[in-house]
Amino acid sequence: MPSIDEQVSLLMQGAAYGDPTTKETMTQELRQRLIEAEKTGRPLRVYCGYDPRTTDLHLGHTITMRKLRQFQDLGHDVTFLIGTFTSLIGDPSDKDTARDQLTAEVVRQNAQTYAEQAFKILDRDKTRVRYNDEWLSGLDFADIIRLASNFTVQQFLVRENFRRRLDAGEPIFLHEMFYALMQAYDAVAQETDVQVGGQDQLFNIVVAGRKLQQALGQRPQVAIIMGESLPGTDGDIKMSKSLGNHIPILASPVDMYGKVMSVPDKALMSYHKLVLGWSPAELQDLEGKLASGDLHPRDAKMALARVIVTIFHDAKSAASAEQDFVTKFQKRDIPEDIPVAVLSTPERVVDLLVRLEMIGSKGEGKRLIQNGGIRLDGEQVQDAAAEVPVESLPVVLQVGRRKFVRLEKA
Repeated sequence: MPSIDEQVSLLMQGAAYGDPTTKETMTQELRQRLIEAEKTGRPLRVYCGYDPRTTDLHLGHTITMRKLRQFQDLGHDVTFLIGTFTSLIGDPSDKDTARDQLTAEVVRQNAQTYAEQAFKILDRDKTRVRYNDEWLSGLDFADIIRLASNFTVQQFLVRENFRRRLDAGEPIFLHEMFYALMQAYDAVAQETDVQVGGQDQLFNIVVAGRKLQQALGQRPQVAIIMGESLPGTDGDIKMSKSLGNHIPILASPVDMYGKVMSVPDKALMSYHKLVLGWSPAELQDLEGKLASGDLHPRDAKMALARVIVTIFHDAKSAASAEQDFVTKFQKRDIPEDIPVAVLSTPERVVDLLVRLEMIGSKGEGKRLIQNGGIRLDGEQVQDAAAEVPVESLPVVLQVGRRKFVRLEKA
């Protein structure tokens, strides 16, 4: 077993709070909890919550899962919490507008595969799966008033996203403030020692969760707030299904491999650090090889894609996906780092090219098709009325010799 100092260093790796005092407080509290756990033999109760607003998790979610796995490997009690009740509202933390409210039926459907997806990272035999409607659905109006009395409106309005909306004259709905209250009660109901979350959870965990636990006579939880978000396939913006720049855990091997290969070179280090959990020494070595030219970014990205597909599928699927990619792209001289567009319904090739501003008009598109200048996965498009079927995705749409776009499922 690693020493206490080694455990603290490992578990705080990647954590950030935007405030050195808060980080020092969390570090010291974690150290004390680990010392007590070692003396008493009682493992720490650790959890992270995931709201099933959609049917699939993506690679960005695995950052917190890897932190949970570190706690598991050190012998602690980890809960993968599925927010079947909090999803009814939706977390407003990183949103500039109110989220649509879901029905209980939609949430249940979305939640069906969440645990199985999580077991790609977490140890199935050591993971406790819980659903927060277990305790939240039983609260009555008197309970809500009692819990809400521990907070002020001012505490909520200082949140950056609420403040922006207030300054812009945009509405802030009362029910949105309940989300932090409900998440705080998750910590109370589970008597949590440690909660893991992303930067958008800073208020919910550090302020609301700790305060409500103290108010109700519990020791406040240690917050492990992960400092970085995984950039999406655009290489810049945080990975998000709503933006279409995500890589789903449930993506097919071919689709997953292709999406990783579409990530710009500038995001390579982030993916190795956040998705694979590479150590600072490993990252420094990779950075040095890329800078010196000893390793080509394409080769580094292919190795990355191969490892990621192996994690979420298997080595055989990764090898097959790589061969498919090489056949489609490298052997046809198609660039690897090309724009990505998503489709949710079939669309005519000509309409699609106009929408993506790859051609100036439908007339130009028809002329290009007549002259053999438009290709789908290397095959000439013959019919001006041809559509791109969703079931055929991913495919590469090519105009002339130099314009490419990778079409993927929304």
